[in-house]
Amino acid sequence: MIGMHRRNITATLIALILGALGGAAIGGCGSSQTKTVSVAGAPAESQSTTTQASTSTATTQTATTTTTSTTPPPTSTAGGAAAPSTTHSAPEPAFTQQEAHTEGLSEAVAELKARGYAPIETSQYHPSQTLRVLVGSDSSSPSGYGQQAFFFVNGRYLGTDTKEPSATVKVIAQSDTEITLGYPLYRPGDPLSEPSGGQAVVHFQLDDGKLTALDQIPPARSSTAPARN
Repeated sequence: MIGMHRRNITATLIALILGALGGAAIGGCGSSQTKTVSVAGAPAESQSTTTQASTSTATTQTATTTTTSTTPPPTSTAGGAAAPSTTHSAPEPAFTQQEAHTEGLSEAVAELKARGYAPIETSQYHPSQTLRVLVGSDSSSPSGYGQQAFFFVNGRYLGTDTKEPSATVKVIAQSDTEITLGYPLYRPGDPLSEPSGGQAVVHFQLDDGKLTALDQIPPARSSTAPARN
């Protein structure tokens, strides 16, 4: 009986030991599975790699953009930066302008001659002005009296200062659109060479293509008041 009891105790101990070892083995397998689950989170590392790649690509694009934007502008042959490609009209050469001016004066002189007048002083004609003037005297008067002022606009004949000529006419001043004339005045009985009535000053102004006398023009002749003849 005692021997049998010992064998039972021994069997029981062996069963306990085997049970303990089995539990340890099962615990070890569970631990291994847990580690496997935790390692399964590795896709985060792949996502990090993708983020790094995207960052690298963005950096490359930024570097490329920076390189493009810092490209220096083309330079001229003189070494400086090239000017914007804007077309400009070059002014005419000086000799071309002089020829045009001479042609304008020639046309003005021809206009006077066609009307029976000869220019007194061609330097009075200023081709650079819009409003131009040239005083001429009656070609049939050997003394040079019987004068009129001939007006031109940009070289085109416009008309005279008065319908009837004056004994003499003087150009006092002129600008681009205004010309001032002076008329020596004669009292009754004054010889042509000795006007005693002073001088009338008349301003002529060009306005919208029309020439207007800003002052009163004295009469051509008068028996009581100073006149132009």
